Amino acid sequence: MTDEPRTAGVRFDDNKLVLEEHRDEGGLYYAFPGAAPSAFPDTLADGRTAAGRPVALPLPEALHARIRPIGTAESVLRAWSQGASPQDTAALDDPTAVAPTRVRGGAIVIRDARMLLIRFEQDEGSHYEIPGGGVEAGETPEAAAVRELREETGLHGTVVREVARIWRGGTRGHYFTMETEGEVGAPETLDNYGGAPVWVPVSALPSTPLWPRRLSWRIAHWHGSAWPVPPVELADSIWDLDAACAW
Repeated sequence: MTDEPRTAGVRFDDNKLVLEEHRDEGGLYYAFPGAAPSAFPDTLADGRTAAGRPVALPLPEALHARIRPIGTAESVLRAWSQGASPQDTAALDDPTAVAPTRVRGGAIVIRDARMLLIRFEQDEGSHYEIPGGGVEAGETPEAAAVRELREETGLHGTVVREVARIWRGGTRGHYFTMETEGEVGAPETLDNYGGAPVWVPVSALPSTPLWPRRLSWRIAHWHGSAWPVPPVELADSIWDLDAACAW
């Protein structure tokens, strides 16, 4: 006997996504109806689970809300933002429930409305990555982001805040805004696996073949408005870096 795939109800009302409002140590978040009590319960002082208050979010608000499970949210928001017909159910997909096989730290460095990226040239064209790499034994994601930034660009960074956590293919990435000193180092002094540090206008990020893809549009948005508190939680299953990101 096999287990039936678990699904969450997806409900729209007047082109708004109906969710349940909950709170945790990070503050306000939303969940698909029926998903939160088992997966992300609000625990009261006496140990009871709080029921979520129903709310309806338009697409612009839903795109920036904390919605759980994050894998389910990605599939629903992606389809909605691309104009697909509303769906009645979606698979319950929670990558945060599985221990990551690798943890990364990434550095978001912006100067004069330009962001520092690592460019890699391949036969099919260029692609870009945010400076960063794997967390080593005994290291925090913050320390890894600072170390990787120094190794890949020569800049000395100081963490300002964590703004995003992204799950993809068993990897969890932590991304931090940073203040930096100095200038980008000479190529022969850097260790970036054949890539080259380059400055890219923040406004161009959504159309830049940048990984993680789900961060490109958001960084451009946050830079013009405000950085999120607490960090956003995103799944990222997009492998096509050439398509402009708008969600």
